Amino acid sequence: MYCTRKLTDDMFYVGGNDRRLALFENIYPLPLGVSYNSYLILDEKTVLLDTADEAIATLFLENVKTTLAGRSLDYLIVNHMEPDHAACIAEIIARYPEVTIVGNQKVMDMIKQFFNIDVIDRAMIVKENDELVTGVHTFKFFMAPMVHWPEVMVTYDQKDKILYSADAFGTFDPIDGDLYAQDKITCENLVELRRYYANIVGKYGPQVQMLLKKAAKLEIEMICPLHGPVYKKNIDVLLEKYQKWSKYEPENPSVMIVYGSVYNNTAKACEIIANELALAGVKDVRIYDSSKVDVSYLMAEAFRCSHIVLGAATYNAGIFTPMENFLHDLKAHNLQNRTVAIVENGSWALCAGDKMTEIVASMKNMSIIEPRLTIKSALKDEQMDTIQEIVAKIKETM
Repeated sequence: MYCTRKLTDDMFYVGGNDRRLALFENIYPLPLGVSYNSYLILDEKTVLLDTADEAIATLFLENVKTTLAGRSLDYLIVNHMEPDHAACIAEIIARYPEVTIVGNQKVMDMIKQFFNIDVIDRAMIVKENDELVTGVHTFKFFMAPMVHWPEVMVTYDQKDKILYSADAFGTFDPIDGDLYAQDKITCENLVELRRYYANIVGKYGPQVQMLLKKAAKLEIEMICPLHGPVYKKNIDVLLEKYQKWSKYEPENPSVMIVYGSVYNNTAKACEIIANELALAGVKDVRIYDSSKVDVSYLMAEAFRCSHIVLGAATYNAGIFTPMENFLHDLKAHNLQNRTVAIVENGSWALCAGDKMTEIVASMKNMSIIEPRLTIKSALKDEQMDTIQEIVAKIKETM
């Protein structure tokens, strides 16, 4: 049975949800699942934009067949070759042997890597600003390398002013019936939009900036990503968020406190810092236990906040493992332009602070607050002066 959605007079959503998937890319938690989006245009020539993950292949192929209603498929535009969007390419070719595959040279190379098929006789290789006319629609192609794979491109429909944006502007979570994002980009859906950006695209800020410059020259009335809702309203808000994130600018003055604590002593110090920040008038303070909160959520918060307090016990002559993993992820995702305070703990051979500082200092444009709070086993009353000094520095630099 099919499950499609008509978005314009001749454009249909033919993707679907996978609510059983627990981990995106087998690493990022999906409490509710995820959507795999694909779009089909019934012009004088028929055009399919991307396929879907094998998990929903049966539904996807039925959606395509039903929407075509006996027509042949003339073009398959491949914007992104990641298997969650390209797994059904071989099956599409088998079912519609007359189809022309549209993509850049890197797309064609990757098709040969993933499938035991040769598309050279059916390939239409496109470059920057090339166009495909299918009747009343003209599709224009813009390369978007490393957003977030090297072969990625986006497709712009000049008739309907739709940007088919590949993984850009995607979000975690499935689609609950209503395909469109809400009139207002709410705090709730912004969390998963930000988490998706920070973890999937966040490393490639300069490349996202290049894509945004191209998008700024287009009149966009709808954005159709490969994951999550379609955007018809508040597109300016969406673009503004991507501008900030891709420039590694914090969204607002705010403090993220994240700690790794073995016997709760480091945690207690971080709770006191949070309390003192609130008493000092700092309005947006969040605390996270790195042992409990998945690092993908911590990464998203790091992209949101202007200030980060890192608290960790010394562990195996290094940083407490979940905190060490978080710090390496921060560096791997290219986070920069933040102000950081360090809290360290250790009962002997204390070294977590030096090692945390070393990682943070190796990142771009990171300011490290002095003094550092050093705890030997448990916080002492006389160390409140150091906490107050740290709190004052945080407030002063916000």
